[in-house]
Amino acid sequence: MRPVTPLAILAHELELLDRRQPSARLDRARALASRLDDYLSAMTVPESDRLAAVNRRTLGHPWARPGGAVATLEPEMLSGHVEGQLLRFLVAVSGARRVLEIGTFTGYSALAMAESLPADGRLVTCEADPGAAAIARDAFAGCDRITLEEGPALATLERLADAGEVFDFAFVDADKTQYWDYLDLAHRRGLFAPGAVVVVDNTLYQGEVYLDPAHRSPRGEAVAGFNARVAAHPAFEQVLLPLRDGVTLIRVLT
Repeated sequence: MRPVTPLAILAHELELLDRRQPSARLDRARALASRLDDYLSAMTVPESDRLAAVNRRTLGHPWARPGGAVATLEPEMLSGHVEGQLLRFLVAVSGARRVLEIGTFTGYSALAMAESLPADGRLVTCEADPGAAAIARDAFAGCDRITLEEGPALATLERLADAGEVFDFAFVDADKTQYWDYLDLAHRRGLFAPGAVVVVDNTLYQGEVYLDPAHRSPRGEAVAGFNARVAAHPAFEQVLLPLRDGVTLIRVLT
């Protein structure tokens, strides 16, 4: 897979430099960058057989195709082992019973979180792309704790709010240009219970958010703006973790 996290991109750049002008220091720097993710995975509780099957299917699926509700789908969009176990862990320690996910993809993160839900727990996940939704439905077979809502996430959030739904945990990993819209709508419409935990993925966006703004892509610019608005909002407290492509943990205060 192509490098899409700041650390993977750094390791790739160091490898290119080391090829041009081999150096013991460059080699050590590349090793420090390239071996960390594998070590984190090895030191994290193993994924379940069901999650491993979703991982294999996602990596083996022929994603390159034109059209679709989502412009580009690729295996790198999978949340993966370590982040999946972080979500599972957070759901467990927070005591969450009702989970909202914005951005299903192939269902890996939803299944990881569902593994920590109590028997009466429920997870609602939103996916805009029919192809990804079909794969996720297959992955969810036999898991009655998950409800998949297909269609544009903002419209789904409005319907959930109209129905009086309230969630105490959420995971956001969808269209980066709409991150603030998702969070703002869900907060304004009362979808988050007081004290709810919201986890947002890709908040370092390949390092673009902290590098020269002149070289940001539209998605990088949107994520940088999202991070700034969250940091300035009086109803949220947050911490940004440098896990994979950045994970922000938000607690809804009011």
